[in-house]
Amino acid sequence: QLQIVGSGGGAVQPGGSLRLSCTPFGSILNEHGIGWFRQAPGKAREGVACVRPDFYYTYYIQSVKGRFIIGRDNGRNTAFLQMNNLKPDDTATYYCAATPRDYGGTCVLDADLYTYWGQGTQVTVFT
Repeated sequence: QLQIVGSGGGAVQPGGSLRLSCTPFGSILNEHGIGWFRQAPGKAREGVACVRPDFYYTYYIQSVKGRFIIGRDNGRNTAFLQMNNLKPDDTATYYCAATPRDYGGTCVLDADLYTYWGQGTQVTVFT
């Protein structure tokens, strides 16, 4: 049984940085595409960024492009989302998810296509 464990998050001031981690226990990282989603209070869930299993393709929504970076720590079988220059609008509960499907060399940000989900982690950017 694959279990996704997410970690990281916290509270920072605008301009600060945080790193979220995502570990697929029970599987190998490069067998799954990884996606990060977020949900702010009163708002719909939003796809933020994704990466295909071999990490050679990433996608970011426009509002985080240039600030968020997806990477991996092979030694820990962990993917991470490095979030820099955080803004108050980034405040939300963040979720990582995994899909075993291959989407033709790309990745997708449709939550319905992700099979395994980690617990949410809170990111707060306060002024």
